[in-house]
Amino acid sequence: MALTYGLRQFAFIKNMQKIRKYLLLSGFVIVLFTGCTNDDSSGYIGLLPEDGEEFSGGQTTIFDISPNAFGFQAPNLNDEESLDFFVGNSLFNQNWVTAPASTTARDGLGPLFNSRACSGCHFKDGRGRPPEFNGEISHGLLLRLSIGNGDFGAPLPDPNYGGQLQDQSIEGIDTEAGFEITYIEIPGNYPDGTPYSLRKPTYTITNLTQGDLLATNISPRVANHISGMGLLEAIDETTLLSLADENDSDNDGISGRPNYVWDVTSGSVKIGRFGWKANQPTVLQQSAGAFSGDMGITSSLFPDENCPPSVDCSTVPNGGTPEIEDENLTKMALYASTLAVPGRRDWEAQDVLEGKAIFEQINCTGCHTPKITTGAHPSISALSNQTIRPYTDLLLHDMGPDLADGSQDFLATGNEWRTPPLWGIGLFETVNGHTYLLHDGRARNLEEAILWHGGEAENSKNEFKNLPATDREKLLLFLNSL
Repeated sequence: MALTYGLRQFAFIKNMQKIRKYLLLSGFVIVLFTGCTNDDSSGYIGLLPEDGEEFSGGQTTIFDISPNAFGFQAPNLNDEESLDFFVGNSLFNQNWVTAPASTTARDGLGPLFNSRACSGCHFKDGRGRPPEFNGEISHGLLLRLSIGNGDFGAPLPDPNYGGQLQDQSIEGIDTEAGFEITYIEIPGNYPDGTPYSLRKPTYTITNLTQGDLLATNISPRVANHISGMGLLEAIDETTLLSLADENDSDNDGISGRPNYVWDVTSGSVKIGRFGWKANQPTVLQQSAGAFSGDMGITSSLFPDENCPPSVDCSTVPNGGTPEIEDENLTKMALYASTLAVPGRRDWEAQDVLEGKAIFEQINCTGCHTPKITTGAHPSISALSNQTIRPYTDLLLHDMGPDLADGSQDFLATGNEWRTPPLWGIGLFETVNGHTYLLHDGRARNLEEAILWHGGEAENSKNEFKNLPATDREKLLLFLNSL
């Protein structure tokens, strides 16, 4: 009789496992309890992860939790792409120098710049941060400047200081200016009485050398980590448009829309995918724009030197015309496109799975789309047809007045920001030694980043605030597993 009972109990459990798997695959999340503990002997049946959800970047995923977690090449590259990745890595990480120099492949720095290398802002291919003290350089935060908007809504640069404030310069050239940040603390409380505090930054530009600053819009931007960029470029336009809901037809309060920006290579308007306001259409153009704005390196896409009004550009030494040749720029773009995406940690843990369910329940997935299948990448087959989990829709969303920078960037208004991908977010502290988040690094951790959300994310933020403390912690555990 005991044996018969045991067999029936085993059959019951196996049937319940089948039912649970069916419901999970159908998009439902369940937790069945016959007791009050997670002890298997109590009959507890917990949540299950999706098949393969630990592979955030599909076949480009690597599993590494070291300080170099963002710096590996995608494991599915062919031999030629692997060699080009190695060259692109060198161009990304080594300092550029003032021309003329013996290292002709990496000269032409300046005359104005924010960093001597891409890695100066994206240390270990990771995320930048605000300066730790006033006057610190090459930290990964810069100030965009504009006086209005031109064709297609493109920002118009300040006539004296350009579209970006550079706080460094080559020998013999005055640095444009510096900037300082002060913070004020904004205290608050959760409905359960738990206190929190948010810090709000104020920026002051100092030591102007090129006359009056005429810019009416000043927007701080932190350098993002760059894993998985090529996968985001490989997402079909039709897929992105299917995620958009500009008129909020489903009445969930979320109305994401694409930004349409100028693509220099094609000479046409394309959907923007990169940058805090989705103002760059391709990895190649994003890379060329960073070479120009951040380091003063000219390319075929952006051939003009960034000279201040007080300097005759014809007298400034350059590293060639252009200073980075197309072949090297293409290899740099390949490097940025094919950095492997770190895989998940603890994706099978019950607390993490429960946090994932809460993330979905309060509709954070309304903007942070969990799973997408890429289309055909135009040049890198390893990035094509990959099932990825970036937790972004790449669309613009109104994030409310508290995060607004007041700067229009093509179609993006002063309140709108692109949904940033969340993959790798739990490794920022390991790789970069900090957890500063949002476009200006004001949030000191994930919790503060959530609490700054407003606009289309106001409802989700309020639902997060109303969660029991244990559920808030589970949601944060889930985010840290990404």
